[in-house]
Amino acid sequence: MPAKINRRRFGLAAAALSTAAAAPAAETTYTGALNGFESKVSLPAFDPVAYTMRRHAAAPLQLTYKPANKRTTEAWQKKLRAKVQELVGGFPKSKSPLNPITLEVRDFPTYRREKFVIESQPGVAVLGYLLTPKSAKGPVPAMICVPGHGRGVDDIVGIDDKGRDRTDKAGYQHDFAIQVVEAGMAAIAIEPMAFGCRRDTRTSKKGLGTSACQPVAGAALLLGETMVGWRVYDVMRTIDWIETRKEIDAARVGVMGISGGGTVTSFAAALEPRLKVAMISGYLNTFKDSIVAMSHCIDNYVPGILNWCENYDVASLIAPRPLYVESGERDPIFPIAASKEAFAHVKQVYTALGAAESAQHEIFDGDHLFHGGAGVPFLAKHLKA
Repeated sequence: MPAKINRRRFGLAAAALSTAAAAPAAETTYTGALNGFESKVSLPAFDPVAYTMRRHAAAPLQLTYKPANKRTTEAWQKKLRAKVQELVGGFPKSKSPLNPITLEVRDFPTYRREKFVIESQPGVAVLGYLLTPKSAKGPVPAMICVPGHGRGVDDIVGIDDKGRDRTDKAGYQHDFAIQVVEAGMAAIAIEPMAFGCRRDTRTSKKGLGTSACQPVAGAALLLGETMVGWRVYDVMRTIDWIETRKEIDAARVGVMGISGGGTVTSFAAALEPRLKVAMISGYLNTFKDSIVAMSHCIDNYVPGILNWCENYDVASLIAPRPLYVESGERDPIFPIAASKEAFAHVKQVYTALGAAESAQHEIFDGDHLFHGGAGVPFLAKHLKA
């Protein structure tokens, strides 16, 4: 027999129902036009990165390296080198005057620093710093040092964001040009196009750390060229300038850089045989796991390159010249697993050319930064500093 409900209980029950009806429904976060329709569509089909990954998986990579003997490997390098030079936009057919200017010379306890300017092309100025060890006797070997994204070349020669000298090797690049000169080599640190003083007025107003890679690299693409090609050509013209300097041994010149500077290092050493040694920091990886998988600066991209090769194939063009690669275990933009995979491919080419020991890979406990622990001594050893 059902229990009787008195007026008081009926009132309480009615109030509870009224309150429940008045309570607002739990709000859901609006994430886009597909809210509520997830079961009716294929969500992966809306993911553009998933699409590019599928495209990468199907990319031709027509000139990627396949294990071969020494003769076939050298023929492969010759063919791919010509293709990569074409893909980056090529280089001027004739060299214009460098028109060098020395802006300043300063002495430090163990080295001398000269600030200079050259013209890599007519109307295209390149700022650089030449650091030479005071202990040097006779022409010294040299490393061309290329910084990554940040304040530009000041960030690798001991100059802080107020233009003052510093001694603590701060920042993710740790003043690696100074590390080079401390190891007995000359360091020629150059300002990459779109960094530091090589920026347009509008970008310069946004602060020292803002690059002009966009729009400059975008303009290069519109012209059928690339920022990679423009920066590599600056390295080539820097070697031309080195050949005019009696205190530097032009037969013992290498190139090094981190991040965006690592990009330039990889392509420059691949395309310029006058570079005798290279150090790539925080860059060697696969295109698939880095610049295809996540947002990177536009200056990394070379149109059509996946039709022919991967990142590691470019670096393999450096062989058999000595190559040192360093990678941070926790680098978020050049994942360590892909760096290991890329170096394994590079090592195959060095092995085929009988120079397996000339390619070294150091994995250090850190993220996206210049380490230099064993890399700088490696450079000094191979340049006989």
